[in-house]
Amino acid sequence: MTMKLIARAALAATVLGAGAASARAADISGAGSTFIYPVFAKWADTYKKDTGTGINYQSIGSGGGIKQIKANTVTFGATDAPLAEKDLNDAGLVQWPMIMGGIVPVVNLDGVKAGDITLDGPTLAKLFMGEINTWNDPAIAKLNPGMKLPETAVVVVHRSDGSGTTFNFTDYLSKVSADWKGKVGENTAVEWPVGLGAKGNEGVAQNVGNTKGAVGYVEYAYAKQNNLVSTKMVNHDGKAVAPAMDTFSSAAANADWEHAPGFYQILTDQPGAQSWPITASTFVVMHKEPKDAAASAEALKFFSWAFKNGTKEAEALDYIPIPPKVVTLIDAKVNGSIMAGGKPVYDMK
Repeated sequence: MTMKLIARAALAATVLGAGAASARAADISGAGSTFIYPVFAKWADTYKKDTGTGINYQSIGSGGGIKQIKANTVTFGATDAPLAEKDLNDAGLVQWPMIMGGIVPVVNLDGVKAGDITLDGPTLAKLFMGEINTWNDPAIAKLNPGMKLPETAVVVVHRSDGSGTTFNFTDYLSKVSADWKGKVGENTAVEWPVGLGAKGNEGVAQNVGNTKGAVGYVEYAYAKQNNLVSTKMVNHDGKAVAPAMDTFSSAAANADWEHAPGFYQILTDQPGAQSWPITASTFVVMHKEPKDAAASAEALKFFSWAFKNGTKEAEALDYIPIPPKVVTLIDAKVNGSIMAGGKPVYDMK
């Protein structure tokens, strides 16, 4: 599957690894995160070629994915907003991180290229609160001395659906802006003070690309594939950094998965001179006692394959693969928790 096809992906149900598939493969269904879609699509395409097994995945947003897995209508859910341990236990679910990557502010301004403009957290919060209305505002000018900023009006673009990307983005804004935390807060869906709503990372990317003066937030692969202009960000340590593999990796390096109950981990506003401030993980969520053990086993087989064989494809799309020692930890915890008839449905090791 080409990245061009990924960019044109439907905003609702999207089939990965489409084509002739076995009856068993047709039962392997997932839904949720649009953040993970580009790498999921690449993995599924390669996996289909290697094994003949396809994956039916609906790129509908993390909120939709959680609803569907809780309703038992899919084999797995994918979310960028992890569930707390109590929520997992109450619903009989298990989760683990599948990939990490960066969420980036993107803009559409004449004459401005990727990395030309720098923002910091408080200024980004003011943009999304509607308190900064033009791009030559003094707050932006102060961060970009010597740059001729346009008088163009600011047009905010945000997610309209329940979104883990939104959860991480608003979590970051809540950490760096007391005003944002008090008036808006963090969640998969919030009451946006201003702006245009769009569905999925795909919808935000499309709207920003088509709207002069726009500012939005998307997973980095969408910014690159759609030739959007990403900004630099002033991080936790006060350094201006660009979104890139090394800055995502720096933030991800601080994750202590071993001591995270239910693998619950938020990676925003991490310390480190090179750390990108809005880094996130996508989590797979499955039932501990699935209604279709065969489909769950096939799904786990795919995830195990991705951990072992998908590293280069993930890195090519600027995602951060889960470190081997964390994969070992996932193997140990997941293998003993997804059961049928008193036995694990599949050994991921």
